[in-house]
Parts: sequence; C-alpha cells; structure tokens
Amino acid sequence: MGLLYNIFVSVFSSIGAFLFGYDSGIIASVITMSRYLDRFGDNASIRGGVVSSFNVFLGGCFFGAMGAGWCNDRFGRKRTIQVGTIFALWGCAMQTGANNVATLLVGRIIAGLAIGILSMTVPLYNTEVAPPKIRGFLVGMTQQMIGIGFIVANWVGYGCQYIDSDASWRLPLGLQMAPAFLLLVGIQFLPNSPRWLLEVGRDDEAKEVVYQLHGTTPQARDAADVEFKEMSETIKAEVFVRSRKLSDLWATRAMLRRTLVAVGVQVFGQFSGINVINYFGPEMYAGLGITGGQALLVQGIYGAVGPIANIFFITLILDRVGRKKPLMFGAASFVVTFSILAAIVASFPPPPVELAGQVPVNQAAQRAGIAMIFLTSIFFSLSFGPVSWVLASEVFPTSTRSIGTSVATCANWAFNVLLSQVSPIGMTNVKWKFYLLFVALNFVDFIIITLFFPETKGKSLEDMAIVFGDNVDTKRILDEHKDTSDSASNEKHELEHA
Repeated sequence: MGLLYNIFVSVFSSIGAFLFGYDSGIIASVITMSRYLDRFGDNASIRGGVVSSFNVFLGGCFFGAMGAGWCNDRFGRKRTIQVGTIFALWGCAMQTGANNVATLLVGRIIAGLAIGILSMTVPLYNTEVAPPKIRGFLVGMTQQMIGIGFIVANWVGYGCQYIDSDASWRLPLGLQMAPAFLLLVGIQFLPNSPRWLLEVGRDDEAKEVVYQLHGTTPQARDAADVEFKEMSETIKAEVFVRSRKLSDLWATRAMLRRTLVAVGVQVFGQFSGINVINYFGPEMYAGLGITGGQALLVQGIYGAVGPIANIFFITLILDRVGRKKPLMFGAASFVVTFSILAAIVASFPPPPVELAGQVPVNQAAQRAGIAMIFLTSIFFSLSFGPVSWVLASEVFPTSTRSIGTSVATCANWAFNVLLSQVSPIGMTNVKWKFYLLFVALNFVDFIIITLFFPETKGKSLEDMAIVFGDNVDTKRILDEHKDTSDSASNEKHELEHA
C-alpha cells in the first residue's frame, strides 16, 4: 500500500471538503435562476431570503465546527465524518424539496452544521493518518477539493439555468447529496486514526493501521515500528495528564502558543480577502466597470485559477519549503495586490450606472484590476489556502487536537461571517478605501508570522512538543503511572492473602 494508499485515503476523505466547496458555491447560481425567483416571491423578499440563507449557512458552519470537537473525542474521526454527512443529506434534501423560504432556510442551517463538522474533521483526520514527510500534501488536499467543489458548482449552475422547470434549481441543490452519500458509505472502509485508537485503548488496532499506512516492505515495517513506539509513548503519557477542558488550550505557555498559532493562521486566511472575492466577486468587478454577463464570465474563469495553483503547490513545494515561508510570502503578496487594486479603483472609477456604455472605460486599468484579483487567488493557493488547514491541526498534541482544531475552525467561520457582513457595505460606502483594510491587516499578519510562528515541516505530530517547548517528560509520566499501577496491584495481592 504505502504512498498510493495514503493519497487515496486523503482524496476520498476530502470528499467532505468537496461538499464544502460545492455547497458554498452552488447557492450563488441557484438564486439567480428565473424558476427559483418565480417560486420564492417578489424581489424584496428574495433579497432578504438570500441574505438570510447565506448568513444562517455560515452560522450553522460555526456551530457545527464547535460541536465537532466533542464528537471527535467521543466517537472518533470516522464516525464524526459520518455524522456530518448525515446532516448534509438531511439539509440538502430539505433544500431540494423546499416549497417556501422557511424550508430552504432550515435546510441551509442544517447543511451549515454539516459543513462545519466536515471542515474541522477532514483535515484533522488527514493530519493524524498522514506520514510526516508528505503531511502537507495530504492535508493540503482539503483546499484542493474545496476549489474543485467551487468549480463544479459554477458549471453545474451554469448548465442548469437552461432547464425550463423547477428542476433548474432543485437539481443542482439535490446533487449535493451524491458526494455526501458516497462519503457516508465509503468512509467506513478507511482506517481509523491510529492516534485516536491509542487514546481509547485500542492499541492493537492502532498498530495494524500504522502498518497499513506505511506499506508491507521490511523498511516500511521498521519505520512503522519506530513511529508507533513514539506515538504510543507520547499519547499514553498525554492520556494520564489530560483533563478534557477547554482551558487546556491555554493552561501552559506552550499550549497557549499552539492555540494562538492555530487560531491565527485560520483568521489570517480570512484576512487575505479570498472569501470577499469568492462571495462578492461581481461587486468587485463592478468597481472596475465590469458588469452583467461579462462579470459572471470573469468570475467563472477566476474559480479555476486557485485549484490549479494549489495542486502545483501541495505536490511540489509545501513539504519542501515548509509552512512559515509560504505564509510570509502570502501575507506580503496580499499587501501588494490590494494596494494596486485600491490604486486602480481610486484612479479609474467606473462611470455612473446611468452613463454605462456611454462613457469609455479604461481597458488597461480593467485588465490590471482583474489581474490583481486573479493573483490574489493564486497567492492564496500558494500560501494560506492549504497551509491554514495543515498548520491548524498539526500543532496540537493528541490530547487537545480535536478541541483545538475545533476552536481554530470556529475562529475561521466567525471571521468569515464578519467579513461577509461588512464587505458589501464597505465596497458600497467607502469603495476603494475598503481594500486598504486588507493592506493593513496583511501587513500586521506578515510581522506576526515572521516573529512568532514556528516551522513544523517534516516533524511528527509527537515532535511538536519539542517545537513548542512543552515541559512534558513522557518517560517520567509513564514510569510514575507504572509504579502506581504496580503498587496498587501489590496491595490488592496482599489483601487477598491476608
């Protein structure tokens, strides 16, 4: 098995990330379809419903990610993914069969819960089963599948708009259930996380999984034995001292640093402005004087740029250059692209709507503005896109990895909701000056990453204790526990013979 099996496990489990991308992207096409508009009322109610649908979906994602931490500890990674797919099937079925706005909104909330669960658990699962040398590539597959989901959603929506019935919007919503069902059934045949198995005392199963992931050659078996021994000792020691409290995330200086790094990389990913482009691209293009079908065409092309850059990055670069340098590169790049974009919009504002088509638009400025937006997507895919999922889940010890990843993902969704609220207001009221916010945020991000973020490339998950300076003596804890167990056993033996 070995490498190919690891890749298969990563790609298949990342169907959850594909569902994330598709579910997030398809609603943008659905709400513009004439049959959808006929079904759900006049323009005012439609606008209200669209905004509410979008926000409750993101809110559901936040709460789904919040609850997934407990579920992962209690039932494991595979079962939690299955819980997420069940919520996805339920929510998507409600959306597909909706005959009123209320049913659609409830379906979006439930689907949001599913995406929150999956967006937190899929990278967590891939982190725990991936070998250290290719962990960046395998966990980075999460971002790749999100991008592919967006692409598929764009083209499915484009094709379905020509169907002259309610199937034009019900079909693309219903197609969400296909990957959800495939993941629900298929994840059962993938291995459990060996680290979770060790946590719950299923050591023999954990060892078999490690062998399965490494392959069958003698060299692979030797490497598996070494990794399992290190993994087992560290996790068993963590089990003896863990308390399963949220406060564990800041109980020590080293743990606080882990938490700040994980939360920081997720929040900084939102500060990149990528989801402002994903959600409000047509409004940004309108600021460049590009409207109507031309804006939709540009947005469709834009959707394909990120995944192409991402697959190149996670395949050839991420596990060679590490995590820190790409994050620094990304933050610095966003300072440049948003500075240029702000300058273009400020210097060459589009003509008023009533004069559109009568006043010439500076074509060179338009092309330069589009280039900056596209470059932002490319630079995101070469930095925060894949790295944020990798780093947020790999920095924590096994004892707090699920709850820590949950908190980091919740932070991601919280700032996603915030920016989705303020971005259309900012672009309408302050226009080009709104982009200066991202210039300032990414400048600060660059400094913080440079000064405080560690490099975790090539480290095993158990080696993170060295990276972050944890004061945990694994051997001492295990020896103390062994002595305590032996003492209790001797006392019991003496009492039985008394």
